[in-house]
Amino acid sequence: MMLIGRKIGMTQLFEESGKVVPVSVIEAGPCPIVQVKTMDKEGYTAIQIGFVEQKESRQSKAEVGHTKKANLSPKRILREVRVEDATAFKVGDTLDVKLFEGAKIVHVTGTSKGRGFAGTIRRHHFQRGRKTHGNKNYREPGSVGASAYPSRIYPGKRLPGRMGGVQSTTRNLTLVQIDAENNLLFIKGSIPGANNGIVFVRTK
Repeated sequence: MMLIGRKIGMTQLFEESGKVVPVSVIEAGPCPIVQVKTMDKEGYTAIQIGFVEQKESRQSKAEVGHTKKANLSPKRILREVRVEDATAFKVGDTLDVKLFEGAKIVHVTGTSKGRGFAGTIRRHHFQRGRKTHGNKNYREPGSVGASAYPSRIYPGKRLPGRMGGVQSTTRNLTLVQIDAENNLLFIKGSIPGANNGIVFVRTK
């Protein structure tokens, strides 16, 4: 099962032994069910959940009508979650952090921080050139494409370019604590994205 959430930031918790545990705090849900897809109508079973309220003026008529059909206010984020039995869910029901009670391991997907244009050393961890014997190639990637005939650059070659700002998933993170009253998840370690960024938390 999956929930949509917002990364709040990082803090630390203390175990009973006194050990400090760094955790990422996620405000997960509540996520109302906007649509239920069945095998008879759509050909597969899934539910569509929403997150974050949004003004009607910021959405198209189709988007507003889609949520009004479910008697819900417009949602900025909509995501589909595959389920085995769609009959167990109803439009208008709400999913919250109680879904993760008993779970120990979660996967978190988000958009990584954009780092702008970066060279090969920062982007791909290349080694810099030596600064002796007249060498002037310190941070440049060096000769590329000369090993082929005719010389060419193969697709996928590691070169300077835009770094970050892509979808990234961190797997097998430990769920340390759940705050059901405030819809908070405390997950050990760091997760992708900046503070206030949208993330998707799911169990195995």
